[in-house]
Amino acid sequence: MNGLLCASVLAAAAGAAMAADAKPEQKAEQSVRKEMYLNLYSEPPTLDPGLGEENLSFAVIRATFDGLTRIGADGQIHPSAAEKIDISNDLRTYTFHLREAKWSNGDRVTARDFEYAWKRVLDPRTGANYAYQLYAIKNGKKVNRGEAKVDDLGIKALDDKTLQVTLEAPTPYFSLLTSFPSYYPVNQKVAESNGKWADEAATHVGNGPFKLESWDHKEKLVLAKNPTYWDKDAVKLDKLHFTMVEDEYTEFAMFENGELDWAGSPTSSLPYDELLTLREDGKLKTQGIAGTYWYKFNTEQAPFNNAKIRKAFAYAIDRASLIHDVLQTNQIPATAAVPPSMTLKEGGYFTDHDVTTAKKLLAEGMKESGITKLPPITLSFNTSEAHKKIADEIQSQWKENLGVDVQLVNKEWKVYMEDLHEGNYQIGRMGWLGDFNDPINFLELYKEKDGNNNDTNWENPKYKALLDQSATEKDPAKRLAILTEAEQILMDEMPIMPIYFYTNSWVQDETLQGVVIDGLGYVDFKWASFTN
Repeated sequence: MNGLLCASVLAAAAGAAMAADAKPEQKAEQSVRKEMYLNLYSEPPTLDPGLGEENLSFAVIRATFDGLTRIGADGQIHPSAAEKIDISNDLRTYTFHLREAKWSNGDRVTARDFEYAWKRVLDPRTGANYAYQLYAIKNGKKVNRGEAKVDDLGIKALDDKTLQVTLEAPTPYFSLLTSFPSYYPVNQKVAESNGKWADEAATHVGNGPFKLESWDHKEKLVLAKNPTYWDKDAVKLDKLHFTMVEDEYTEFAMFENGELDWAGSPTSSLPYDELLTLREDGKLKTQGIAGTYWYKFNTEQAPFNNAKIRKAFAYAIDRASLIHDVLQTNQIPATAAVPPSMTLKEGGYFTDHDVTTAKKLLAEGMKESGITKLPPITLSFNTSEAHKKIADEIQSQWKENLGVDVQLVNKEWKVYMEDLHEGNYQIGRMGWLGDFNDPINFLELYKEKDGNNNDTNWENPKYKALLDQSATEKDPAKRLAILTEAEQILMDEMPIMPIYFYTNSWVQDETLQGVVIDGLGYVDFKWASFTN
């Protein structure tokens, strides 16, 4: 996943002027702002939920649409457009009972709108890049690849208020998937009458907390509270005013001048040379997201065909100093594969910078491998200044803490990926940003030796069995326990070396509250408000 978040904004001078011009009886009410002025890094490529694929579009799409479920301020999944969800005993059939709701144009929201939208996303003629998010649905992958007909999909509106979905296999996290924009409904009548319905405010129709009021392309975009939204009482803001400022220095200056209430992630970034000061002043906000930066070991190439040697290299590095001295953007040291937004074991599975244990494991691993000297070792990464800085620091730490010389090799991205897939490496840089906020999305990467994203050539029968078992476990707590046991195996075998968890970093006005950033780093303004 990738993308850029929104910035919430209001000119303090404008707010003061409004209060000064208010009638006496209005002053108390207007002391709490009802409109926010936000910033998008650039023009959203689309406001069609079936075609959106990055944070700029999602920031607006999540405000103007409502899925069957929605991630709340507590970070948990809650029914939203659906009032009730029934799940079959085999976890393969989901029946969604819709609440009474309307589109922003007054039309009734029906189960057929969801059926139409999902089939539209999976139809290969639509060209939706996030169609794979719906592959859990029966025949979803086949339909999207042109190997089956759209009518073969396991999606059926039983009536106006009941949607039944049949899955390819048990998918315990399917309710979570339905909170993603690719699963949002589309007004069939509107979409079929105008192929460009989502491109202009005059024709855009949504079912979310806000509606698109105006859109001056590449300049500004305004959302107004949607009076037809089923949960409109939970929406405290009357309007969201989005401007589009593409320069991070200009955006930050606007924030410093009181023109913006938010600057930085997830839809833009803060100037690098301001980060250290902001962190030291306690102004920098940081939240871990579903992403892990790690190094992969080629477990079929010496010396990393020995698990103890792999663990020695992992334990020897000092993640905390790497983040503080080199990265400086409040990343979180990773001692697990699964990121904080879905943590399985608090505190991780090993101690960061445990040089004593690392030296012991290295000696034991070399003895087991029958060697007294390590062969030449290379660390590969794709060409990037950031990746090079990280590699330089870790190379230095391995030399200091283990006495090991490591050669750095940087390659152009295409060549780098080809070499990784072909096993032409010893240690290689990579990372993963979650497609959905569930541990299986990270753990399944290393289930099969020949998996597309594995590259480590590692496979473990017990690990595979645990992942299979988790897919049919109905009890959520027991399922997480199974996945924790699996992650323990992954960290005991260490085919990958976690380095840090990705984070969003931003600054915000202290009176702003209720902006929800979910585990994937997407923003939701439904509950946003200002305090006095």
